[in-house]
Parts: sequence; structure tokens; C-alpha cells
Amino acid sequence: MIAACNAKSNSPGESPHQAQAAPAPALAASTGPAAAAPTPKDPREATLANTVLQLLEHEHLLHKTIDDSISKAAFASYLDRLDAGKLFLLKSDRDALAKYADKIDDELNAGSLDLAHEGEKMFEDRVAEVDKMVAELLAKPLNHDDDETIELDPKKVQPPATDDELRDRWRKKLELEVLERVGTMEDRLDAEAKAAKAPKDSKAKDEAKSEAKKADDRSMPLATIPKTLPEQEAKARTDLAKSYKARFARLREPSKLEAASDLINALTTTLDPHTDYLPPSDKANFDIEMSGSLEGIGAALREKDDYIEVSELVPGGAAWRQGGLSPGDLILSVSNEGADPVDIVNMRLDDVVKMIRGKKGTVVSLRIRKADGHEEVLSITRDVVVIEEAYARGALLQKKGAPTVGYIHLPSFYGTGKRTSAKDLDRLFGEMKTRKVAGVVLDLRSNGGGLLQDAVDITGELIDQGPVVQVRDSRGKKDVLGDDERGETYDGPLIVLVDQFSASASEILAGALQDYHRAVIVGTSPTHGKGTVQTLADLDRVAGSHQDLGVLKLTIEQFYRVSGDSTQQRGVQPDILLPNPNGYIETRESTLEHSLPFSHIDQAPHDDWHLNVKMPALAEKSATRVAKDPVLTKIASAVAVLKSRKDDTVVPLSMKKWEDRRKQQKAELEAASPDLEKVAPRMTVTTVEDTPVPAPGPGGKADDRITRWKDSLARDPWVDECVSILADMK
Repeated sequence: MIAACNAKSNSPGESPHQAQAAPAPALAASTGPAAAAPTPKDPREATLANTVLQLLEHEHLLHKTIDDSISKAAFASYLDRLDAGKLFLLKSDRDALAKYADKIDDELNAGSLDLAHEGEKMFEDRVAEVDKMVAELLAKPLNHDDDETIELDPKKVQPPATDDELRDRWRKKLELEVLERVGTMEDRLDAEAKAAKAPKDSKAKDEAKSEAKKADDRSMPLATIPKTLPEQEAKARTDLAKSYKARFARLREPSKLEAASDLINALTTTLDPHTDYLPPSDKANFDIEMSGSLEGIGAALREKDDYIEVSELVPGGAAWRQGGLSPGDLILSVSNEGADPVDIVNMRLDDVVKMIRGKKGTVVSLRIRKADGHEEVLSITRDVVVIEEAYARGALLQKKGAPTVGYIHLPSFYGTGKRTSAKDLDRLFGEMKTRKVAGVVLDLRSNGGGLLQDAVDITGELIDQGPVVQVRDSRGKKDVLGDDERGETYDGPLIVLVDQFSASASEILAGALQDYHRAVIVGTSPTHGKGTVQTLADLDRVAGSHQDLGVLKLTIEQFYRVSGDSTQQRGVQPDILLPNPNGYIETRESTLEHSLPFSHIDQAPHDDWHLNVKMPALAEKSATRVAKDPVLTKIASAVAVLKSRKDDTVVPLSMKKWEDRRKQQKAELEAASPDLEKVAPRMTVTTVEDTPVPAPGPGGKADDRITRWKDSLARDPWVDECVSILADMK
């Protein structure tokens, strides 16, 4: 599998030159003496620590020796991972752990992760104390009349120095959470009251229903909401107490390798933000993300207090087809064929998911509690669940009086088995050419990357032939990946739509098409700016063991555009900028700690496409339209409001002041924000190819995902502006 890493650091990528990183020597577990750990160690840790250390020092792009200076940086990161919110450990706890600050390198060498276990034990002890503290605080009414405030940014507060200070910090946190829950109850009651009073079959009725839907909280049925403020406050405290009890129970029972994982990842992030250790369970989730399918029952689950709740059924999945399981059901126990039922109350979500997933054709039995309180057992035969949203999708866009335009949405660069993003795009571009569309909008918004070779192949479908991306490793060796075959699948006008979440492989594709002058890049901001290549190193294979160690996602190379510029930190700058709905969020590579710097190498010789457009004039026409578009101008206003709140992290705890602040903020944002659901469709959307629609589920419920996707696309102002830009390109 060849991949460029996802911007969010949760989609590993492999070198474009080999199926895995250049293998390190076979590594054996350390046989040196090790101090007794404060808590029982996983027997895999010695091999894991030694293997990771060797890979980081010998195969990482920077080839850094893991020494005391790196250990000190990793220690600071470790404390953030252990207690990011500064809600558990006292200053004295952190000081006690400081003896390990420059010894993380020594611990990995010795294969004895004492810091990880001492930190874990210390954290669990504090969780037990906070558990009692929170239960006591929530057992009686909280004071919402005192003129206090709470600071929400943990970076702006110091760790608590005493137990009393820790208790006071939790008291304020709980007061705020109770206010928020009571506010949610009031919103629900107000929205339902408006919907009930609105005239039937009126616009006001529809708007009231829409507001009621927005205020809906499925975990808090309307019938359970008290009508008086004291009763609402009491319910909020009761619900919070139950929720925290379950949360603290899970925190006191960490999963295997969790302590080691926290320490190792604190170390890896000091080298760069995209080098990560993935324990076996995380690796399984990555495989599902990259393939777009899994074998199971087709249900999304989430934690709810002590229980695991069904949050959604995948249309067409095994549970959908069979019937009986519904969103909101609580799973009490799980049993596989030939095994006794396992009670899963208070069990971690990952562990439950692992029990329910399984091979196609096998049976899993779930004991569930329905909304009315009765319990039943469902036996479901597992099947392959295809996650359609993970795959490319095409449509034809038609505006009144304008020629038809093609649209392709590519959510990631995927590819395992028979289905790959390159094959899907080749088919969709071929379909667009056959239909003789006036141009194509290729939407890469929120596409965080994936398989690097697919980005190269897709670029090759749009140019005649030539280089696509240059790759340089830590030893300075450069390689050029490109398209050697003559001809294009699609040779018409093309726009590539990007945003700040378009990363890695997306930047390779967009950057190459911009360097060739093959497409106009339209975006809401420069792209993410990730110009590094990762490989998945199978730790068992490297160590020569069979211990189920997981994998290390390791940065081994940098990639460069055809122009010679790296996309690192700078990203791809759009030719035409549109209002950014996420302009208040800092998520680009340049904002990440330990991000590698921008660099430049010689350009790769290539033939320009000679795009026949005058870019300044094209951008000016677009800016004129955007300035007159009420939706896009309102989005810019909403972003300005949210930006102004960025540093407003001190919140009042007086109920009156908190409610006044909430109402003011809500009114400001509503005045500045467009409701895209209420905006009239801008164009007609027709899917390019018929996507098989699963048969209706129990009760005749149909799969409306395609309908909802088309409706959203028809109202999308950014795609609409791309269609107008294509018209200007003639």
C-alpha cells in the first residue's frame, strides 16, 4: 500500500518506492536490567520500546539520535497527554514525575517504561479521588448566583497546587456544565412550544419545526425534561453524576499498551507531527478507513454513560436488512458463536467494537435494551459493510441558461482490493468526456490524503505525460514519480476546489495541475501544507516477533512539486480565493508543533498545458460576484464574529450573566450566519451513475443519503461559484 499521510495524522502513508520502509535490522528485546515497574507491565513493552527506538533513530527522515534533549521535549508532551485539561494531577504530581524528564531515551533503550507506568498509576489514583469529589459536588444544588468566572483554555491556567484548588476547579467546571444542560432543556422546550403554536401548513410552522429539530437531543427525550428551573438543575446534576461515574470507571481501566502508547507518541511527536505509534486496535481502524469497508453488522456505536448505544445503522448493512436493532438501543452483552455472553456495561467502546466486528457469515448475538425498557436478544449474521461516503461520487450540474458542468467529489485517495480512487476517477472523468460537459469541478475539500500513487495516477488522467511529484529521502536521494503513458482521460476545462483541510496527496494533485497550468485552483484558503511521506512499519516484522505489537507510522521522505517547491507549511495557494467558512480555525501544518520547515529543490522539466485564461481577470470577475452573493458575504461576517471570540475564554458562572452572554452570542452569530438549508437550490443535480440503493429497512425506511447529498450540493455556494468561473473560462 502506497500512501501520503492524512493531514489529521490518522491516515498513515507509505513510501512511493516500496511496500514498506527500508527495513531496520531485526531487533531483539533488551536483556539489560530494568527497575521494577509501579504497575504490571505488558510483556510486549521491551520489544516494542527497542524496536520503535531503532526505527526512529535509523529510518526517520531527520535521523536524530534520541538523547536527553529530545527526552525533555517528549516529557512536556507526555504530561499534556496524561492530563491535558489540568483537571487531575497536582503540581506536586508533575514535579514527582520530573525525575524522568531526561531519561525517556534511557527507558526505551532498557525496554523498561517506568515513567509510563508511574504516570498511569498516579493518574488512576487521582481519577479515583476526583470521582468521589465530583459525586459529592453533584449530590446537592450548586450555587449559580455568585459572581465567578471560569477559564476554559487549559494553557492559560497552572496545574492545581492543592486538593482544595483541584476541588474548586472541578466545582466551577460542573457549575458550567449544569448551566449548559439547563440551557439545552430550555431550548428544547422553547422550540417545541413555538412549533406547537405556529399555524398549520405555514412558513412559520416549517421554521419552528426546523428549530425544534436543531434543538433536539436524542439522549434527552422531551418527555423527560422538567418544567421548573430547580427540577431542571437537579436533573442536570443527576445526569452529569451518572455520566462522570461511567467516564471515571473507564479512565481507571486503561487498555493494554495504552501507557506505552502515550509515552511513545509523546516522543514521536517531538520529531514531527505525523510520526505515530498505532497499537493493534488503531491499525484495524485505519485499515477500515483506507478500504472504505469492513466486515460486521453495519452499526455505528457510541458511549452513553455506563452503556454502549447504537447511534446509527448503515443503510444496506446486516443490521439494517435484518431489522430489530434501532438507533438509541443500549447493548448490554455480546456473545459470539460457541461462547458465553460477555457483559459490556462500563466496557470501553474500542473493546466492544472489536467483539462485534467479525468475518462475513459469522453470527454475533446482542442483548439490547429498547427505549421502552424491555430487553431482547438479537442474533445478526455479519456481512461486508460498504461505506459509500468514503468513495468518489460524480454528478451533472445544470444552471438555468448555462451548459451542463460535471462535478466529482473525492473524499480521500483510497485503494485496497478491487476499488481504488484512481480507477473510480478514471471512470468518472471518462463519463464526463462522453457526456461532453462544459467543464469539471474536482472537489478536494476536506480530503486529507491517502495513497500517493493514486494521486500520481489521477494526475496522469488529466495531463498527456510527464513528472507529477518529486520525492527526496533523508540521504538526499531524489526520485521523480510521473505519468509515462501518453493521452488523457479528460482534456476539457477543469477547476480543482480545495480548502485548508486538503492535504498531502490532495496537494500533490492540485500542485501538479497548477504547475502544468492544467487547471484553475479555487479555494477558501491555501491547502493544509503537509509535504512529508510516511510509511507503515510492521513492528512484528521488523522485530522478528509474533507479539501483535502494532505499527509505527514513520516519516521517511519529503515530496516536492514539479516546480521544486515543497508543499510543506505553505501548501498550494489557490488562483482564486473564496470566503472561508473555517477561517477562525487554525489547523494548517504551519500551526503544528515540531512541523518540518519549507524547502526547495530544482524543478522537474515538463511541458505546460498552456491554459488559455487570464487569471487576474478571472479572479476579478469572481470577486465581483462573491461581493454580491448574500450567502458568501454573510459567511464572511460569521467568520469575523467567530474570530473575535477566539480569545474570549473566560466564562461567567452567574446564571444571569451566563444566560445573557449566551443569548448575545447566539443573536450575533444568527444575524451573521446564513442557514444553507433555507437557501433556495442554485442548480439542478443529477448523479452521473446509478448508485445501488439498498432495499428499504424495517418499517419501510429508505436510504436517503444520495438525496441528502444532492440537495446539499444543489445549495453549495462554493461549487456554484466554480460553475460560474468555468463559464468565464470560455
